[in-house]
Amino acid sequence: GKTSCFLFSYYGGFMGSVCARCGGELRFYDCVQRIVRTKGRKTKQIAVQRLRCYHCHAVHRELPDYILPYKQYEAEVIHGVIEGVITPETAGYEDYPCEGTMQRWKKSMDQ
Repeated sequence: GKTSCFLFSYYGGFMGSVCARCGGELRFYDCVQRIVRTKGRKTKQIAVQRLRCYHCHAVHRELPDYILPYKQYEAEVIHGVIEGVITPETAGYEDYPCEGTMQRWKKSMDQ
């Protein structure tokens, strides 16, 4: 929760991070909880720290490698669908994610 986020920021987990908008220095702002959907219809909550630009005041989320922006599912699941490894017929993935979601992910990669 908040303690793990604080410890991460205290020990310099985002050192060297710069604002994508203006190139300014990013500093720890706060933490938010995010739900992540994984294989087997499981969900977990993770703490995601937010950083704020000291110059332009934009707020950025520092996502771990296994999470994609604006997606609830783990990156491994999304990449598996896009690469055709995970389909609606794949055992263990029945309706998870649903076929419509799989089609949207594939369509977004075609654009």
